[in-house]
Parts: sequence; C-alpha cells; structure tokens
Amino acid sequence: MALDYAMETRNPAHCEGALIVTEDGHELASLDRLQGLWTEEQYLKLVAGCKRLVEFTDGWIEILPMPTRKHQAILRFLFRALDPLIDKMGGELFFSGLDMRARPGKFREPDLLALLDAKDPRNQNEYWHGADWVLEVVSPGGPHRDLVQKRLDYAEAGIPEYWIVNPLNDSITVLTLADGQYVEHGVFRPGDRADSPTLPGFTVDVAAVFAADEPTKHAGA
Repeated sequence: MALDYAMETRNPAHCEGALIVTEDGHELASLDRLQGLWTEEQYLKLVAGCKRLVEFTDGWIEILPMPTRKHQAILRFLFRALDPLIDKMGGELFFSGLDMRARPGKFREPDLLALLDAKDPRNQNEYWHGADWVLEVVSPGGPHRDLVQKRLDYAEAGIPEYWIVNPLNDSITVLTLADGQYVEHGVFRPGDRADSPTLPGFTVDVAAVFAADEPTKHAGA
C-alpha cells in the first residue's frame, strides 16, 4: 500500500500533528506516537512514498521544512558551478531528495552531496552509503540543525568536507575533517571567493552565490 502523509505542525522535529495516511485518505497512524520505534526499513518505505524531506536517527524521524525560493536559487547556482568539475573528475553530484546513510541508524538528506568517483561502491540507487563532500544551505527556521547538528552528523559519517552556506549572514563556512572533527578551512563573505581543499580548482564568488535569487535582468528590459 502506497503511503503519503498529511502534516499540520509547528514542531517538525517531533512530527506533532503529522499523520501517515493512505492515498485515499485513510489514517494509519500518528507520527509523533511512533517516535523512537521506527526501523530503517520502515523509514525507507516512508520516504519512498511521501512528498516531503524526512531524516532519521535511531528510531526517530524529523520532517524538514520545505525550501524557499531563495534556498533553491542558491542551490541551483552552486550545482551549476560545481557539476562540470565533478563530471570531469568522473564523480557524481546530486541534490536533496537523495538519502545518505551517515551510519547504521542515521540517514540525512544533504542539500548537495558528491562522490569523487562514480564507481564508488557507496553510490547506490536507493540511498548513498556516505559522501566525499556535502553542502547545506542554512534554513531560517532551524539554523541550529545546519550549523551545529549537521556538523556533528557529517563528521561522524567521516565526510572529508562540509560547506555551510548561510543566507542569514551571507557567509560560506568550509570545514575539513581532522581527527574525526571539523576544523575551519575558512569563513568567506561577499568580496571573497570560497575555495575547496577536497575539490582542487573549485572556487565560487560569495557575493554571486547570495545574489542568485535576484530576478534575471534581460537585455533591453
């Protein structure tokens, strides 16, 4: 039976008010009552049948806020900037909606995630078993998730590099893994070019990243 869910909640981390329903609207269960009881298999069935971004940690699921236009414009800009390099390197670059298993019992959905070798065995169809590079655009509704929690999560997963793109203060923080923890390679602001130790030759104009949501001005307009 295909699953979807209806959600009316102000507290997505605890799924308050969220329901599992069938396609014909029949209520199956309340998500908050199942917290702590989910298995990986149940989580994967849930995300295969729903229309929202959902993450998983040790039996608990978290419904992520839907991205804004600005969030998506920034991701589009960065994907277009990085994809040619990753392709030339023989790697794979994808965007949110693809699950990544950070460790047994923990799944995340990075805004962008890359493997440097497309033949890497972690590159699986249902979900990736890790990554070489990840990026998150900070959500105004939950900055702690990207600034603090995801920093711990991706370090735990052993991901060599994590970019935090923060529209709240127009900064890009590039973190690299050292002895199991992230250290700052740099904090870049408008006027700077953010660069990547893991992806040689990749740099982006920080000001252009945060201007990506501005309407395009066509010639003669």
